[in-house]
Amino acid sequence: MTFLEGAVVAVLLICFLFIIRLHIVVKTGSNHKPGAEGPVAALVVAGSGGHTTEILRLMESLSAAYTPRHYVIADTDRMSEEKICTFESLKQHSDSQTCSTVSQFTIHRIPRSREVHQSWSSSVLSSLSALCYSLPLVFRLRPDMVLCNGPGTCVPLCMAGLLLGILGMKKVVIVYVESICRVETLSLTGKILYLISDYFFVQWSSLRDKYPKSIFLGRIV
Repeated sequence: MTFLEGAVVAVLLICFLFIIRLHIVVKTGSNHKPGAEGPVAALVVAGSGGHTTEILRLMESLSAAYTPRHYVIADTDRMSEEKICTFESLKQHSDSQTCSTVSQFTIHRIPRSREVHQSWSSSVLSSLSALCYSLPLVFRLRPDMVLCNGPGTCVPLCMAGLLLGILGMKKVVIVYVESICRVETLSLTGKILYLISDYFFVQWSSLRDKYPKSIFLGRIV
């Protein structure tokens, strides 16, 4: 066997093992119960506008066990940080007016995967850029759970969380909640994360009928 043939076999073997490990992580993810032994470190992806409003409504229903909370927003998002700080200030009954003095949450920025009306060809490059920022961030924070509800920014973050599990470093539970606006079809982000999420919530029964893996609890935001 030549060196080139050996290299090809090695690459194919690595790919095969990677696929097997990916299948195991995705299929057994719902059996993992974060918080069974203590607080749940949550990485929360906030999109701009309605996505941020919906995700903060979801956060209102979470107990104090979900701490610390690491919010991730796009670097071009100028409104979500203020909304998050206001929400956290009310949640913690704090008199602080700045994020830096609040110890229970942090805010991080990564490049947006895809801007509105951005071409699909250029969005590939922007998504790769977002992934390059997401990997070191997720590997450093090592959250127990990723919570997201639709913005494209959550895709590279969920991929990074999935990679943590594939490498055997930590199982990160991926929880996706489809937007209330999606009645008949999933969003593009939803279609991608439906394949890898551990818990996939929809808010319309019509979507539950089309996507058997999804969980329908009625309107939750």
